[in-house]
Amino acid sequence: MKTVLITHPDCLDHVTPPGHPEQVARMDAVAQALAEMDLNRVTAPMAAEDDVLRVHPRSHLEALRRAAPAEGWVSLDADTHMSSGTLAAIWRCAGGAVRAVDMVLGGDAQNAFVAMRPPGHHAEKTTPMGFCFFGNVAIAAKHALDHHGLGRVAIVDFDVHHGNGTQDLVEDDPRILFCSTHQSPLYPGTGRADETGVADNVINVPLAEGTDGAGFRRAMNDHVLPRLRDFKPELILMSAGFDAHAADPLAGLELVEDDFAWITAQLCDLADAFCAGRVVSCLEGGYDLTALGASAAAHVKVLRERCDG
Repeated sequence: MKTVLITHPDCLDHVTPPGHPEQVARMDAVAQALAEMDLNRVTAPMAAEDDVLRVHPRSHLEALRRAAPAEGWVSLDADTHMSSGTLAAIWRCAGGAVRAVDMVLGGDAQNAFVAMRPPGHHAEKTTPMGFCFFGNVAIAAKHALDHHGLGRVAIVDFDVHHGNGTQDLVEDDPRILFCSTHQSPLYPGTGRADETGVADNVINVPLAEGTDGAGFRRAMNDHVLPRLRDFKPELILMSAGFDAHAADPLAGLELVEDDFAWITAQLCDLADAFCAGRVVSCLEGGYDLTALGASAAAHVKVLRERCDG
């Protein structure tokens, strides 16, 4: 059984203004880094509207449809822009995350990596922001719970920015444990340790600028991994942002590829213990193209090796 790689060329049609860090070239960097890996390559479908409506109200969907330009781009805020291809891309992103859950829970794959853009973890219920439009990982978690009948799903977000959108979408659902490590202070300014959700189901671990791999690993070992063991998830979802890399231009953590491989292995160990190895990872940030490609390759290499095991 091979790791499933889910993507779609529609991701290339979400075009941002010149100089924007969330650029088409990000997908090229990831695709090139994974090109030689022995993976089960699957195209992302469009999401079903009912899946998106589990976390976003219909008014949010309609607002995005109204905002979408026929040509050029429109700016929803200083960071978040829509081109004529954005709507298709964001529906594919959500659909890819759901497809990954279906394949992993259906026994067609041990684990999956959803290599799609734009990212999703900043999108709140009714607010696109931080390059994000739909909360893809939250959509995937709710689908696993409501469609597949799971009782406990964990989301681990190691993007350098706090996943404020994911937290907004899941913090009122005790079936979901949301864990985030992130640089603080940094955009979007959320993610304090005292933000704990309705049932102590939110774990935020702010990291100071300059935190290196050793500090990141301590934070995971001290705060996140024990809570995951206590929670005993039936599925682990990762918001795999690689912008905590030392080379990334948008932040100031000092991780390297081995750190991303390490946390991937730790989460796979927990998945082996509690949920039959079932893991779904969705790409979030990562804006230095070389570091992004190398980090994604290190991450997926661990997922692939777990399938061989």
